[in-house]
Amino acid sequence: MSSRFPDAHSHVFDDLVLRVRRWDAVSPDPRNVIVLVHGIGVSSRYFMRLANVLARSATVLSIDLPGFGPNKRPDRQLSVEDLGAVVATYLVDAGIRAPILVGHSMGAQVVVETARRLPAAGLVLIGPVVDERAPTAWQQGMRLARDVVHESPSSNWIVLTDYLRSGIRWYLTELPAMLGYRIEETLPLLDVPVLVIRGAQDPVAPEGWARALARRSPGARVVSVPGSGHVVQHTGTAAVAAEIEQLAENIRARTVANG
Repeated sequence: MSSRFPDAHSHVFDDLVLRVRRWDAVSPDPRNVIVLVHGIGVSSRYFMRLANVLARSATVLSIDLPGFGPNKRPDRQLSVEDLGAVVATYLVDAGIRAPILVGHSMGAQVVVETARRLPAAGLVLIGPVVDERAPTAWQQGMRLARDVVHESPSSNWIVLTDYLRSGIRWYLTELPAMLGYRIEETLPLLDVPVLVIRGAQDPVAPEGWARALARRSPGARVVSVPGSGHVVQHTGTAAVAAEIEQLAENIRARTVANG
């Protein structure tokens, strides 16, 4: 399938701007709506490969969170709860029901908060943060620096240019919100199928942390994609998409079986 990067449409909630790119399913009967939420400092750009693959069988929405990508920087810090709430508000207003929520890095925190506010069919946490064994900015920064050698030139370029566009001031404004959020405490509050995906070489979300987090949600699975680092959705797209599509199929089958 040819690569597509749809135009983004802005949605304003009070003083917060959220932008959404939509991929309509190639198949005439899309089985799911899949929502993609990026991490700190970056944007929807690093989801392009994944979105194009997932759009074979689902409608895909990729979100640029307030303050990130080309969006206006707010004049205050936004908590993870704030970000989850604005995503949930958009989805409700758009009439999106029971989506599969996919979040990468800090985006994993955001989709967990979104799922607290609206019914979700499933949660996919890609390279989730913050590992409770490395909770400081210094530790996270060192892990992120180590990850560079495990990324492709294109993923490093996307992340670097997005960081530059976001700006150090906004990054440092939001960093404490990310570091202070305890995803391992919130996840057990949700009754939803959970899939944790990480790159096998990801130092930001090591396997021990991914498995510890998965144990907080009954039935959650952990998948490590060989040869990929933190931005596994860009470098290991086929494997990540296959896992998400299988989750979607399992959810659909369970829904049919339950009437």
